[in-house]
Amino acid sequence: MFKALAFSLVLLVGSQSAGPTDEMFEKLLEAPTEPEATEIAMDIFAAWMESGSPTVDILMERGVAAQMAGDVTLARSMYDRAILIQPDYAEAWNRRAGLFLAEEKYAEALRDVNEALRLEPRHFGAWTGLGAVLETFGARKEALAAYREALKIHPHLAPAKLAERRLATNSDGQSL
Repeated sequence: MFKALAFSLVLLVGSQSAGPTDEMFEKLLEAPTEPEATEIAMDIFAAWMESGSPTVDILMERGVAAQMAGDVTLARSMYDRAILIQPDYAEAWNRRAGLFLAEEKYAEALRDVNEALRLEPRHFGAWTGLGAVLETFGARKEALAAYREALKIHPHLAPAKLAERRLATNSDGQSL
């Protein structure tokens, strides 16, 4: 009886995603410098990599390693499997969206980044990815709004800051 109860608790604890805490996002928002914000953001990304499933975590680790090694096919396969096992895991959707964006498969990137944001609306990386996709489609105002959403969460996020500056003015230096 005790072994069954202990095993049930392990399964229950193992199935919950740790994820970043509200406190981590508050610290990110209040970080006074870009280096401090970057350190906090890295902690948030590390928390996003913890799915709560050992199997999914291994798939994600292998996917990231494959992506870093330039093996996009293997990376996508790992992310696909992670999504099949745990479809409510935002980081798998976000990582796969990044692959699609890099391959200029914009419809797929848009689908995946929207799913990542539905699951984790505070995902500043996904907001930045959404901005990039929208900008590619020529939807400048919508892209600017997406980059600004990222900056509401991570005010020091360099790619979003650069994009906001670029899109906030047109060629004449006038606001959109």
